[in-house]
Amino acid sequence: MDTPKYDLSSHLLGNLTTIERLYGNLESLRIPAKLEINLERHNLIRSSYASNRIEGNPLTLPEVTNLLLDDRTPVNRDEKEVVNYFGILKRLDEYARQPLSVELVVHFHKNLMTGVDKAAGTIRNVQVVIGKYREEKGNVSLTVKHNPPFHDRKRIIAATAELLSWADKSGLPTAITAGLFHHQFVYIHPFEDGNGRVCRILTALLFLRAGYRINRYFILDDYYDIDRQQYSDKLHSADTGAKTEWLEYFSDGVKFSLQSALAKYENALRQLRFAEKPTPRENQVLKILTENREASSADISRELKVSRQQSHALLRSLLDKGLIEKKGSTKSSYYFIK
Repeated sequence: MDTPKYDLSSHLLGNLTTIERLYGNLESLRIPAKLEINLERHNLIRSSYASNRIEGNPLTLPEVTNLLLDDRTPVNRDEKEVVNYFGILKRLDEYARQPLSVELVVHFHKNLMTGVDKAAGTIRNVQVVIGKYREEKGNVSLTVKHNPPFHDRKRIIAATAELLSWADKSGLPTAITAGLFHHQFVYIHPFEDGNGRVCRILTALLFLRAGYRINRYFILDDYYDIDRQQYSDKLHSADTGAKTEWLEYFSDGVKFSLQSALAKYENALRQLRFAEKPTPRENQVLKILTENREASSADISRELKVSRQQSHALLRSLLDKGLIEKKGSTKSSYYFIK
């Protein structure tokens, strides 16, 4: 597959620069483990809610939150959609270590649609069109928005495999690769139903494989959910011709999500109890670890001119607050910033 055509407009270039800056700001935050776990769980819940709402799921955010936190068995199709999506998101880190393949795509679809659609995990072998039915003066008509290029399973599988291979080695900025992939996957439309949800899972996976801690720091689905009609219109604007308009919109979404995440984390950090914030002395330790990337208890003792016992106590406190990590369990162990 050749790289789809797009223009590196000033809008798109500006977004790419801002995305890198915002993600760098997120990575530089020293986030206690307890806070990180809570916010990641919130992200997973909100992503499960938003991605399914885009597809018409009627459950409210409080209903989705209660369903997932109570860990109860779903009792209807709407609840199954949400629980299935949440289950994949929780394991997305594991999938990031697997090669991109049609088998993985089918696996995602099967897990997402089990109990929801009898065709779960099956590449379509029938013609489908994307459109909207309208009724006027008693007459019902279908306005076609998109007619996928292939309608037989063999050609759909080949096109999907080619797209995955391209995405795996495009060499483009991640936001460009993910945006082009996102459109092309929906354009191929491998399944009768569930394409949007599978696509958004795969888009998140591409960011994760590129080193972005998506879901832990930020999600994309909530931006698409702000205006679902605009999301659909911008996506299909790339069906013919250059993909610039879609990529500008897509990168707007990544930028928006990172800005929201940064504000959320900074606000949460401000609200931490005083006892959970690093003391002035602990900040000195963090500075040493930042400058040297790692250090042992003996290094800290020497740098701060304190006893080994005091050095160990400082490191233990920072470990408890989730601000640093430890490798090793002997005297040769060392510490580093999370």
